[in-house]
Amino acid sequence: MKIKRSVSIPWHLIFILTICILIFPVIFAIGTSFKPLEDAYNNALNFIPLHPTLENYFTFFESVNVVRITLNTFIIASVVTIFKLATSFLAAYAFVFFDFKGKNALYFLLISTIFIPFTVLMIPNYLMITDMGLADSIWGVILPQLADAVGIFLIRQSMKTIPYSLIEVARLDHLGHAQIMKDIVLPLVKPAVTSTGIWFFIHAWNEYVWPVLILKNVDQYTLPLALQMYISSEGGTNFTVAMAVSVITMIIPLTLYLVFQRFIIGTFTSSGIK
Repeated sequence: MKIKRSVSIPWHLIFILTICILIFPVIFAIGTSFKPLEDAYNNALNFIPLHPTLENYFTFFESVNVVRITLNTFIIASVVTIFKLATSFLAAYAFVFFDFKGKNALYFLLISTIFIPFTVLMIPNYLMITDMGLADSIWGVILPQLADAVGIFLIRQSMKTIPYSLIEVARLDHLGHAQIMKDIVLPLVKPAVTSTGIWFFIHAWNEYVWPVLILKNVDQYTLPLALQMYISSEGGTNFTVAMAVSVITMIIPLTLYLVFQRFIIGTFTSSGIK
């Protein structure tokens, strides 16, 4: 027992250090968001504000239409999540329960798109959206994100645990594929669908690079884009307000992750094992 404890101590220290490194930016952002700008410069590493204030939050709410920006972010994240889940579920069902020529080749070709860098697709997508007249529109942000190979992979891995005989019995009872998906498959893979949807939502909520290329009007901004309004490369950064925006931006995705972390971790773990 002594040997096991002595071996586990370094690992515990590594875990504790890793947790501290990961949680430091969150604590720093929350503490700084309640500091006056002068205190933030003079006591940057003091997490507890000496003179707490809500001025940074008031400044943000007064300078932009926060309700509109938050609604833009929510619409983009929600629509992207719904479409990605729908396309991922339907594609996964086809790859698991349909037999057609070239199925495996098509699946691996589709999964290989995961390894294509976003920078390779960025310019073609931008030209396509511009030609369609959707520049400076939230729909221009949404359109190229209606399908996701990662979602297909994760949901397919979960569907593969369903006995094929169960689907055959349903077909013998003259059930259509739509009813089979709704009444049989979906309830069995609900944890995987839920966790994948939360992952899609968090990713779409926090996305910055693609929206900043498409959206130019402040009224169309998302919360991550609103953050860059207070960060200037020319030295004019009001980073206490920027931290306030960061805190507002992280509240919803962080809450969703904390509530559904069991499903998210379980889905990624089971997918890796299978």
